[in-house]
Amino acid sequence: MVFAAPGEALARAEELLGADPAPLHASIAHQVIGIWQRDFGDTRRALAHLRRARDLAARADSAEREADVLATLGVALVHSGRTREGLAAFERGVARGTGHTRARVLYRRAYVWWVLGRHGEALEDVRRAIPVLRQADDVIWTARALTLRATVHLALGAVERADADFTAAEALWDTTGQEHDKADAVESRGLAAFRSGDVPAALRLLDEAEERYAKLGVPTFMLTIRRCEVLMAAGLAPEALTEADGAIAALDEIGGQSTRKAELLLVAARAARLAGDPQTALARAAVAVRLFAGQRRTWYETHARLVLIEARVATGRASGRLVADAAAVAERLAAFGAPAAPEASLLAGRIALGLGWAADAERHLAVAARSRHSGPPLARMTGWAAQALRAGSARGVLEACRRGLDVLDDHRMTLGASELRARATAQGAELAALAQRASLVSGGPRRLLVWSERWRATVLSAPPTRPPADPALLSGMTAFREIAARAEEARRDGGRPVPALEREQRRLEREIRSRTLHMRGEAPDDGDRFDVGRLLERLGDDVQLVELAVLDGRVHVLLCGRGRVRRFEAGLLADAEREAEHVQAGLRRLAHPGAEARLPLVEAAGARLQKLLLGPAAAHLGSGPVVVVPPGRLHRVPWALLPVLRDRVLSVSPSASSWLRAKETAPPPGGREVLVRGPGLASGGAEVPVLADRYGGARSPGSPATWAGPPVGGYGETTAGPPHRTAGAHDTGEGDARDDATHDVYRKTTAGPPHRTAGAHDTGEGDARDDATHDVGDGAGAPSSSAGRGGAAPARDGGVRAAGAAAGGRRDGPTVLEGDEARVPRVLRELDGAALAHIAAHGTFRADSPLFSSLRMADGPLIVHDFERLDRSPYRIILSCCDTARFASVGADELLGLVTALLPLGTAGVVACSAPVNDAAVVPLMLALHKGLDAGLSLAEALRDARAALPDDAMHQATGWAFSAFGAA
Repeated sequence: MVFAAPGEALARAEELLGADPAPLHASIAHQVIGIWQRDFGDTRRALAHLRRARDLAARADSAEREADVLATLGVALVHSGRTREGLAAFERGVARGTGHTRARVLYRRAYVWWVLGRHGEALEDVRRAIPVLRQADDVIWTARALTLRATVHLALGAVERADADFTAAEALWDTTGQEHDKADAVESRGLAAFRSGDVPAALRLLDEAEERYAKLGVPTFMLTIRRCEVLMAAGLAPEALTEADGAIAALDEIGGQSTRKAELLLVAARAARLAGDPQTALARAAVAVRLFAGQRRTWYETHARLVLIEARVATGRASGRLVADAAAVAERLAAFGAPAAPEASLLAGRIALGLGWAADAERHLAVAARSRHSGPPLARMTGWAAQALRAGSARGVLEACRRGLDVLDDHRMTLGASELRARATAQGAELAALAQRASLVSGGPRRLLVWSERWRATVLSAPPTRPPADPALLSGMTAFREIAARAEEARRDGGRPVPALEREQRRLEREIRSRTLHMRGEAPDDGDRFDVGRLLERLGDDVQLVELAVLDGRVHVLLCGRGRVRRFEAGLLADAEREAEHVQAGLRRLAHPGAEARLPLVEAAGARLQKLLLGPAAAHLGSGPVVVVPPGRLHRVPWALLPVLRDRVLSVSPSASSWLRAKETAPPPGGREVLVRGPGLASGGAEVPVLADRYGGARSPGSPATWAGPPVGGYGETTAGPPHRTAGAHDTGEGDARDDATHDVYRKTTAGPPHRTAGAHDTGEGDARDDATHDVGDGAGAPSSSAGRGGAAPARDGGVRAAGAAAGGRRDGPTVLEGDEARVPRVLRELDGAALAHIAAHGTFRADSPLFSSLRMADGPLIVHDFERLDRSPYRIILSCCDTARFASVGADELLGLVTALLPLGTAGVVACSAPVNDAAVVPLMLALHKGLDAGLSLAEALRDARAALPDDAMHQATGWAFSAFGAA
């Protein structure tokens, strides 16, 4: 009963002991309590109860009872780190028991051998136990033994044998009521799925097991260990580290098993190393090594030593001693039959190469390279990396890199979630870098371009798997929107977060993300490989594409156009990143009135950025349009600020392949346009009603009245400041007390409209918005712009018509969604397949969880996960909010955010903002942008002209620089 209904079994045992039972029955009760404490509680209490159970069994003169208790005691002693005592207890148990009882003792000793990493002994004992258990028709213990044997097979890399045993055990479990064992079987199937390379299935099964354990109310430390392994393989090492550290703290709190703590420390060390935190990895691995050594668990100790060496190398401590240590670890792992042995040999080879020890490196790398033809994907990747490092020619390096990345491609495309696909690319970063170096040496600029593209923005190469019509997922997303909207309303009204709502929001986020990570990918055909000739043909003689490749920390500029590819060396990436941060800080300040004095500093920083990023290539750009393809770490550069790019048609693309796909994407028929205005904008989303009225669009029933706009001269010709809000915003009751504070700011300045609430203005920076989660736009909580966005300057010639004429035919007018009509389901329906969409709404960028970056609608946030449900996202989309072009840089060179969610779904062009901007200054920019689109211009052309049409004051210039056109539409 203790594994079918643990709580009930514990209560029954304590009740029995209270009735002064006979020694035989008391022995059983103490054993039950000991098992419960051993697996779910305090190991010290477990040992006390089990020793009492053993003594009572001896008093009852029952050899079989004593043998059974000795086996349970042996497991508890080993888990508490007393390995020698535990094995001695098993020796006595095997000697005392007979037949069926001995088979149960042998099964539990096999389990202990597995815990100790002695897999040969484990297989021998379970081989002896299974026939006897089957002959006794002991379904429960036979299923346990089969599950254990499968787990040992997995540790040895025998996935097919493990799968057969898991299948047989599952059939037996279905005939029992052993709920804990059933949950354990589901967990084990998750481990098997992981070992076979099916990460989505592994995550789904482990989550199912966790739900089952939760119903039983028992801890899940082994599940945490396995889940962390899967998370690391999926590129989610920081999450694995957080989970492992949390489990260690929980285990310490209850006085849990010492063996589990050591395993959790090992997992935490591996996660820290993969997360780029070698110091934490060193600390965790060192403690794990000591614990495993004291527990006499050589198999685990050796794995911990491998992580310890990897962490030391990551801190720059390469030495001849480490080569010897890594080689010794590799030999021991190979003797154990551990799948990690090639990884250790690769490490020894890498260190030897770094020291210039060619012969030693070749010996170790040759051993590691043997794994390239068999085993799970990551093991084969290890083999191909070793082969690339030992290749004697550039051709050999490139072939090994190609084969290795093909393996990772196949693995990556089994992942349905775009986040997992992006993060998985980190495992190919070394191969991609090796190939780029070889190309630079031997192949010229064209080959370098091909390899730069081979592993850049690969997540955009195919649409993510469409989220399933899962009722639980859909209801979870609806609940998430409602809770998020309530939490935002509470913060806006009271100025403080509501912990209960925020906890529920985080719980729903975890649930949504978990279900999306379960999605399995559908691998597309691989016939669309990048072709330099095709790219040059599409660029023609006018357009130049600038791809920035980073090799060993230096930026290399690949200038493509006019039928050729040229390479130029620019500056150091680290210097460029620092300069880009200075530019971002300057743009934030220029969004404030009165910061005009900083404009020369920002322009000077732009010139320095140009030298670092383009170097001598800047002089060869010609006068035509330019497409910039930056690495992920430079995604926040406002490219229009660079002097050579400032007055030209400029677009940005995550990769040359992505630009090609956008260029060749046909607009949808019908030319349907959608204008969306979210709630709570202090400006009322001023450009939307102006555009709607001028286009003759059908406004939503009951929507706010159209705002009249400032004097015809626009912002550049008035010193009184723009009107503070639309009447519509007042009518909706969205303004709240923030408007009064903002109006005061307007009344105090004649320099044009401020961009923030008075509170933000008073700080000088207003940068609560720069936290991991911050409001983008002018919402309550951490506003980016003041109510000044209410002043919308009409186009100067009064000729703005509906956008999107160049995309095909047009309807009578755009669809306008505002007020209560701007709800997520309706907005998604209208966006699907539209020719052009313009969205004015509060935005939130989530650096901690980029796929929960959102735009606020009437019923709550419209998140990236929602966009992924579209059959086809709008051909062109304009996001007039701050920071909508912010991304999280993950994997090898991948970006996650709103823009990159849209590009694989059919969007050929996006206009978005990479910095906080003055909300009021956005309005004339947007109106001029739409004017250009209506004249048949592309987004990049229209944005160039819109910048030129803005007033020449610092605030408007900074606003124009902050917006970029992505794609090719």
